[in-house]
Amino acid sequence: MSRDFSRAARIADQIQRDLSDLIRLEVKDPRVDLVTISAVDVSRDLSHAKVYVTSMAPGHSPEQTTAALQHAAGFLRSQLARSLKLRTVPHLEFAYDPSVERGIRLSQLIDQAVAEDRAHPHDEPE
Repeated sequence: MSRDFSRAARIADQIQRDLSDLIRLEVKDPRVDLVTISAVDVSRDLSHAKVYVTSMAPGHSPEQTTAALQHAAGFLRSQLARSLKLRTVPHLEFAYDPSVERGIRLSQLIDQAVAEDRAHPHDEPE
């Protein structure tokens, strides 16, 4: 019987949950306000974890956010070591995920198109 989730996927899910709490509660850098972890990809050998983040904080560029998180990566990794109970904790690499912003923009465009259709009803053939 095959497992539904690989070990790397289970560890990625746990890293996502733990990092969310750590960033929210422990990291005091204002550049990481309103940061959400959208996904974590862990390599098969568990040596690297790519953490995809989004930020809804106004005035912070994606580069500033990822730089601040990369600066705190050593601290976050040491805190993860306490909770994960792994022999080696994956090296953390942070990358900005623009999918949330793209989704919001598409939703705005759809809402705008619907509003324009309501404002200008089309002549329907009889």
